[in-house]
Amino acid sequence: MAAWAEQLQRELAGRGLAVASVPGKGRGLVAARSFFPGEVIICQEPYASTPNRISVGSSCDHCFASGNLRKCSVCRVAWYCGSACQKEEWKLHQLECQAISALTEERKKMLTPTIRLMVQLILRRKLQSEKAIASSATDNYNLVDALESHISKVDDNQLVLYAQMANLVQLILPSIELDLKEIAHTFSKFACNAHTICDPELRPLGTGLFPAISIINHSCVPNAVLLFEGRTAYVRALQPLSSNTEVSISYIETAATTLKRHNDLKQYFFTCTCPRCIKDSEEDDLLEGYRCKDQKCDGFLLPDSGKKAYTCQKCSISRDEEEVKKVSSEILLLSDKASSLLSSGNNSEAGSVYKIIEQLEQKHYHSFSITLLHTRETLLKIYMELQDWQTALMYCRLTIPVYERVYPPFHPMVGLQFYTCGKLEWLLEYTEDALKLLTRAADVLRITHGTQSQFMKELFGKLEEARAEVSFRLSSGEEQIS
Repeated sequence: MAAWAEQLQRELAGRGLAVASVPGKGRGLVAARSFFPGEVIICQEPYASTPNRISVGSSCDHCFASGNLRKCSVCRVAWYCGSACQKEEWKLHQLECQAISALTEERKKMLTPTIRLMVQLILRRKLQSEKAIASSATDNYNLVDALESHISKVDDNQLVLYAQMANLVQLILPSIELDLKEIAHTFSKFACNAHTICDPELRPLGTGLFPAISIINHSCVPNAVLLFEGRTAYVRALQPLSSNTEVSISYIETAATTLKRHNDLKQYFFTCTCPRCIKDSEEDDLLEGYRCKDQKCDGFLLPDSGKKAYTCQKCSISRDEEEVKKVSSEILLLSDKASSLLSSGNNSEAGSVYKIIEQLEQKHYHSFSITLLHTRETLLKIYMELQDWQTALMYCRLTIPVYERVYPPFHPMVGLQFYTCGKLEWLLEYTEDALKLLTRAADVLRITHGTQSQFMKELFGKLEEARAEVSFRLSSGEEQIS
């Protein structure tokens, strides 16, 4: 075993972890002791990271905060929220700044987040090799070097693109001798190892490479979750983990059919064989299923090719295949119109069309259909933006039972939807309902998000406020009307 790998194992052993060979998966991270739900299994700063939108200042280059941003006056690409973050990044950005400042305006436009991520990685490697900045067992280029690139499985068009991107990196860093083939391989590593850095509400902020965390394998029924505070990655246990248990996170959105999940995982060049993927045919039928013709029946339809129909698996009532196709086509045409209205910023008209779609889908799809759920999520966002809180609350309430069905109990999406619903209830002065939802949100999010972030402190503050209000109303004899 290489010296750096031994150092990594020693460092991880101190955290109750080990890198082990997992049958059918290659390397994986394994618990060497017990972890309780909500406990941090591992946390890591990125080896390299960049905000999503580098030209407009979407977030601070160091802490990923979004307020009080100022552009670097020299390169005019980097953004910082204050002098403290600028100083933290200075050794790295000094070199990057010189390189970017030497570019023509045309070449600056070619500086995508992925290109910038590579430039930062190369400069960090250079500074660590020169001992200008510190390295450690979990923060060194050897860990990046050990990541799987899957380059032999990449198609020719993508290989050409990686080669072009490598040449652009050479133009940005002409003073550093680079191996263009190695850089192309590293771009391929980005594609299957980099993580999207999100805010506490899971909105994407940027991309980071976290080499130690990249050792963790995927499962559609994960026992841990990866979330971020600023740009720092935290992996927390979602359930009790015993010694010798492999730690797993989800690389993709898991509220989807097996086929959709497997398609989403193609970029990682493996097929998931977790328990859910092996036995989920009935759940798939439910998630993409049509509803029974009998509105009182909660069964879902299965294709009956012999009759050119769909038959309810519960009561055996059939729907004609042509009828199903006709309604599906009508929904598709309306969806194109609604999407066009939404993209042009016409939220009010888009909301009206999506309402018609939702009514059609309610009669057409099963109540747990992912298609119907996505329509209601869109309506929730539209009416939140329109500040029509009552309508937004109606759609948010409708999503809750589906979230509880398609996600495990301690999943950040479940907790965040409880939180959104609770805030809407509070805004509309349905105080007792708000208290129930905020309590449920806190129960989930303290596991997934921890308790120390500003986001969680705000949640706990709202919860205490709701408790106090409910206590006051009970003591004064007031009743809630909702």
